[in-house]
Amino acid sequence: MRVGLIGSGYWARTVHGRGVGRNPRAELVGVWGRDATRTAEAAADLGTEAFNDLDRLLESVEALTFAVPPDVQSDIALRAARAGKHLLLEKPLAIRTHDARQLESAVTDAGVASIVFFTRRFVPETEAWLQRVQELGGWECGRAEFLANIFVAGNPFGASPWRREHGALWDVGPHALSVLCPVLGEVVSVVAGGGRGDQVHLVLQHAGDRSSTLSLSLTVPVEAVGNTVYVYGEHGREAPPPGPFEAVVAHAAAVDALIDQAAAENPTHPCDAHFGARVVEVLAAAEESLRTGQRVRVPPD
Repeated sequence: MRVGLIGSGYWARTVHGRGVGRNPRAELVGVWGRDATRTAEAAADLGTEAFNDLDRLLESVEALTFAVPPDVQSDIALRAARAGKHLLLEKPLAIRTHDARQLESAVTDAGVASIVFFTRRFVPETEAWLQRVQELGGWECGRAEFLANIFVAGNPFGASPWRREHGALWDVGPHALSVLCPVLGEVVSVVAGGGRGDQVHLVLQHAGDRSSTLSLSLTVPVEAVGNTVYVYGEHGREAPPPGPFEAVVAHAAAVDALIDQAAAENPTHPCDAHFGARVVEVLAAAEESLRTGQRVRVPPD
């Protein structure tokens, strides 16, 4: 599959570009970015061509892999889907629910393959754990803590404008939902409360009277950094493998999933644009709950 890279920053160069490059079933055709100088540097680093014209890149590829802010991604991905290009998207799919639903519809109408790169979902050990607990069933509740501090020297994400504006809810919230929702089911309502810095706590009601809680932050003290995920029910408590995992290897697996999906008669995947749009709806409901102090229902799929 001929793949173009959208983005020229740290994550584009170190994960998306290299993930395509290490997959023998894919070819990185070129890079397009909003800054011509950085795009040229990224292309040189990855051994591919820099494109200044987005339309020319679209004409040269079968698929795109995205590593740009979500509001930039949603606009370009919409154009690409309508042009019949397969999409390997970053999380969150978009910031506004309207944009997420519009992109979801475009993917359906065009019949293109789509993958949202919820990183942990493309780690074999995590997928094996999810399959096992889904087969067991009987889970009542779950818990996820994603606590980080990106504002320390040397962290490549600390200067990210969209992360500074939208915080942990939109940055690490998708990762938590990508692991809990396959086990506990669709989220039907959200209650959210804020804490210090960008910290946010969510109480989620899932279908079938199941529930979960999330605590998310990008600004905790360095000594408190860490992640915890587990579910519990009639079989006790279960937690996915803690890692570590290589993001580049996970991305190469996501490229494989995109290629397989593109060859399918009905392209679907557990982490496709449809699931990505549901995640955006949950995050938007949480944002509304933070603003109003009320429980907010999530639109049914």
